[in-house]
Amino acid sequence: MSSIFKVFNLKKSFQIKDKRIDVLKGINLEIEEGKITFILGPSGAGKSTLLHILGTLDSPTEGEVLFKGTRLHSLDDKSKSRWRNENIGFIFQSHYLLNEFLAYENVMLPHLFLTKNFFKSKKKSFELLDSLSLSDRVFHKPNELSGGEQQRVAIARALINDPEVILADEPTGNLDSKNSDMVMQIFKRINRESGKTFLIITHNEELIKYGDRVIKLVDGVIENS
Repeated sequence: MSSIFKVFNLKKSFQIKDKRIDVLKGINLEIEEGKITFILGPSGAGKSTLLHILGTLDSPTEGEVLFKGTRLHSLDDKSKSRWRNENIGFIFQSHYLLNEFLAYENVMLPHLFLTKNFFKSKKKSFELLDSLSLSDRVFHKPNELSGGEQQRVAIARALINDPEVILADEPTGNLDSKNSDMVMQIFKRINRESGKTFLIITHNEELIKYGDRVIKLVDGVIENS
């Protein structure tokens, strides 16, 4: 299986007043295409920072990230934005749904931004919500949905542009064990049916049974992988 991401000597530091904080300390890593990979580690280990750099939401202090041979951090901001919208689906611990919009409207927005085709985006939104057993919730606003339903809407939104990669940052962090298992089973099904690559951050070791590989990140360094 080929690598979809290749990471070379990735470092990230933050300057806070007169103190430099080294968050990532020279990460070398390959992420296999079509696999579910977990990044496991304690709070403050640098997991979210690594995920944000892979998704071009942040830039490294040193090093490079290649996506199928493309040097992501050599792209300008506009090119990065388009690359993200076409290739990456983001899922976060907080769903970040827009409360003034209905469920289907939240899902369709990234597709509408990309295609400028309202009816096509709406149709695809309904299909995705139906596939996640939310066909009876399409006209509900986020505050009318349970936590598990909100996260499934966020999953549908992440999938609508048919991305190659799903980057998920503690996607079950706000859910109980039943809904956590449901979300992971959805990921597993999507991976099996479409071959999408999943990179999932968690501190919950119970979830890693759903993955193909576990990378342990401790204090900005990969412990083993």
